[in-house]
Amino acid sequence: MESINSFENFKSNPELLEKLYSNSSVKNFKQGDVILNESSIIRSIPIVIEGSIKVLRTDDDGREILLYYIKEGESCIMSFLGGMHQDVSKVKAEVEEDAEVLFLPVDKLTLFIKEFPQWLDYIFKLYHKRFEELLEVINEVTFKKVDERLLSLLHKKVELTNSKTLIVSHEQLANELATARVVVSRLLKKLEEDEILKLGRNKIVIL
Repeated sequence: MESINSFENFKSNPELLEKLYSNSSVKNFKQGDVILNESSIIRSIPIVIEGSIKVLRTDDDGREILLYYIKEGESCIMSFLGGMHQDVSKVKAEVEEDAEVLFLPVDKLTLFIKEFPQWLDYIFKLYHKRFEELLEVINEVTFKKVDERLLSLLHKKVELTNSKTLIVSHEQLANELATARVVVSRLLKKLEEDEILKLGRNKIVIL
């Protein structure tokens, strides 16, 4: 699929990029900050300028599962849909890496769709990408064992951060996989014994 990162779709249209910034506010967040909670009213659409955000879903028992990451130049299609239909958020958005985020008010969405075909193309590409990622989550939860899902998650984090040294706790990984911390700790120890990774305090090095 064609990349949508770094506002590539907008660079050929300076008017769109200028209008996007002039109608939005920019905020900075630290790792772990929650920028959107489930059942919150969606007043603006986040677009990541720098850093990354993870989008999670929580069940009735408080267990979370990772749905997808929002990287530089990307947004949350759940927010788009909820904002356009004046619905509350169905997901939680938490900062994975320190992030700079642009917030476009939902009342500007229709205006942008009418004025800029590239904006609509951007939304469709996001929708396509998120749909594929959600299918992957369903496939992993349904057909893969927890150890396979754990390794897949670690590889995603390596790709996201462009580093083989991950600053992450066992509890955080367990939350994102919707499993118990003791299970993740046991599997990580096995992966370390197999020399696939090396464990440290809240740190994992992929070998």
